Amino acid sequence: MQVRILTIGNKSPAWVQAGYEDYSRRLKGGIRVTLQEIPAPKHHADQTKIKNLEAEKLLARIADADWVVALDQRGRQASSAELAGHIQQWKMQGRNVVLVIGGADGLDQTVLDRANERLSLSKLTLPHYLVRVVVAEALYRAESINDGHPYHRA
Repeated sequence: MQVRILTIGNKSPAWVQAGYEDYSRRLKGGIRVTLQEIPAPKHHADQTKIKNLEAEKLLARIADADWVVALDQRGRQASSAELAGHIQQWKMQGRNVVLVIGGADGLDQTVLDRANERLSLSKLTLPHYLVRVVVAEALYRAESINDGHPYHRA
């Protein structure tokens, strides 16, 4: 199964790249994860305009057949075991999955409307760069659960 993490942001800090690469490298076999970074628009006083520009860029990279999961603080929270179940369902659907991470101001409503589902990683507001690492680790943990690997300890 192909999982694409689609995110807004300019060059991420080295520690983010290292963390993301560490967990994504551990994923073998069942899930192929790629990260696609879309440069953030130039700063503008109007946050709505920035979110609209980001939405245009994100939606242009999402195919009609993609299963889109918006990572949004108002989304449904899932445990690691529940995420493992989601992954099993996504595999059975046979679709490519796109996990969408917004910019510093979150996702525009048009992206949320396009999403097939919304997940929240935490009730905390997380920096969008950190979310990349958290998502890669969560995918690795969920696949470890699915594979019966002892990485996850409930």
